[in-house]
Amino acid sequence: QVQLVESGGGLVQAGGSLRLSCAASGRTFTSYAMGWFRQAPGKEREFVAAITWSGGFTYYGDSVKGRFTISRDNAKHTVSLQMNSLKPDDTAVYYCAAVKALAKVVVPTTPGGYDYWGQGTQVTVSS
Repeated sequence: QVQLVESGGGLVQAGGSLRLSCAASGRTFTSYAMGWFRQAPGKEREFVAAITWSGGFTYYGDSVKGRFTISRDNAKHTVSLQMNSLKPDDTAVYYCAAVKALAKVVVPTTPGGYDYWGQGTQVTVSS
């Protein structure tokens, strides 16, 4: 099994930036595809970003393209989400997720595609 712990959430004004981090432990991290999802009150969990196990391919939800960047450091067993130009609509609990990779360039973009989840970290963007 894999344990995931997010950090870096907080309150920021619109237009500001935050960097979220997810620390993985328990099993080999390098072979796992990683994703970020978010969930606002009363809404379903939404895909934000994902990265392949090699780090060579990244994917983003339409609402965050051009503003967010996902990256990973396999040596440190971490994955990060750099969030720039934040908007009030970005307010949500952000979750880190992992799944054992079966291909180098394929990652799931739905919550059901991931096996392991962190506890979430709150991001609040004020207007």
